[in-house]
Amino acid sequence: MLTPSETTTIFFIILVALAILAWGYNRAKLYGRLVIFAELQSVVLMVPWLVFFGLFATGVHINLVAILLLLVTSLSVYIYLGKKLKAEGQDVIIQKKTAKHLQEQSRLEKSKTYQSPNFSLNSDLKITTDTLPIPKEELKLVQSIFSIDTFFVTETISYQEGIIFKGNLRGEADKVYTSLSEKLKDIFSDKYRLFLVEGTEEKPVVIVLPSIVDPQKTTLVQKNIALILFIGTILTSLEASGILLGFDLFSDWSRYKEIIPLSLGFWTILITHEIVHRLLAKRHNVYLSVPFFLPTWQIGSFGAITRFESLLSNRNALFDVAFAGPAAGWSLSLVLLIVGLVFSSPESLFQVPTQFLQGSILVNSLAQVILGEELQKTLINVHPLMIIGWLGLVINALNLLPAGQLDGGRIVQSIYGRKIAKQTTIISLVVLGIVTLINPENSLALYWIIIIIFLQRDLERPSLNELTEPDDMRAILGLLILFLMLATLIPWLF
Repeated sequence: MLTPSETTTIFFIILVALAILAWGYNRAKLYGRLVIFAELQSVVLMVPWLVFFGLFATGVHINLVAILLLLVTSLSVYIYLGKKLKAEGQDVIIQKKTAKHLQEQSRLEKSKTYQSPNFSLNSDLKITTDTLPIPKEELKLVQSIFSIDTFFVTETISYQEGIIFKGNLRGEADKVYTSLSEKLKDIFSDKYRLFLVEGTEEKPVVIVLPSIVDPQKTTLVQKNIALILFIGTILTSLEASGILLGFDLFSDWSRYKEIIPLSLGFWTILITHEIVHRLLAKRHNVYLSVPFFLPTWQIGSFGAITRFESLLSNRNALFDVAFAGPAAGWSLSLVLLIVGLVFSSPESLFQVPTQFLQGSILVNSLAQVILGEELQKTLINVHPLMIIGWLGLVINALNLLPAGQLDGGRIVQSIYGRKIAKQTTIISLVVLGIVTLINPENSLALYWIIIIIFLQRDLERPSLNELTEPDDMRAILGLLILFLMLATLIPWLF
């Protein structure tokens, strides 16, 4: 059973979620059918979890079949609404494009009466600075890649070492980006990079920057720091394994053989997470830095920090790389947890308090299904794989916090964009701060506040094509794994 404070926390979260949904729907009504469909998509994905958490808070436990049925139903409705949204949106886009085309055509016809016969597409560009970082000859070549069928430029602005081109997007973002970037590469090879992003006025802009601004490679000093952290993580994982077995390894090295199986299981999860990250990065031609592991005496490690050492082609690449690692690590941990619960018996090696399993809604639900009446005891014997799986779930869930350059923050940035990602970063820090104040003994929340603020608070660089959003399936998977993160950590953080 949950404690009164845990039940209150869950009810509070449900009430906040319902309030947000109600506010979102009322706000959506002001903007028409498109925004309402988008809001309903979010609602149908949240409803199963609100039902699950609500029933759980009242002491009602639904089985895995019912949970899967809820998820399948919500995903089916989500896909249906997505198709409706695309159909409605396509009509609106066509209408807007037609109106813009007519207005532009009218403006061009009027301007022809005042221009010389040698009028060209880019002759009326407004250049807001006298000195531009790109030489005039090269600027003319850059301007030549634009056309009325791709991106009609109206203003040129100096930006850092490059140029911002404001104007009107005249086609689908991915096709326009491909056309412009290929033309730029044909002229300059790898000298310049072209970004298609949303400007401060929430309109598409093209930014051309020299390749010298590409992400820097990991230095030798940084690699040495990563090596030190790796060695430190090995030591903390060995010590954590010894503590779980009831002894201090550093006081009794003769028992090192006892901790090897537990440590190997723990490192299997960490390494799986990193390998799958790199496999997806390779598929998208993205280079990753060496992993900077985060050692801790509490559970051995909190995972690793990994930087992008190359530009990302689009938001799909950002999502795939960010999602793949925690999805693989979390899935492996879940399998180990379930196998450990199934093989738990009175002869199992570990004996833990029943309250230990109540530290996670997800773990407690699975324990209720698999162990049944065993949970009525004060102490229960569990298989070592259950402990390994439980720790793996926590490590991967913490990396899925929707903040900054954590995997969760990258997933939010890829699906919803940079503006929403900034907001979720702030919200994550506020929630962790509240947890620290409510439960000062929980040093974990304070630890992650420090990690995020000093190491991971900034968002990832914009992708080269920042306008094309991930497809519905990626959005579904992203929301699903973020909800599973909550199910793993609540009420563990409290």
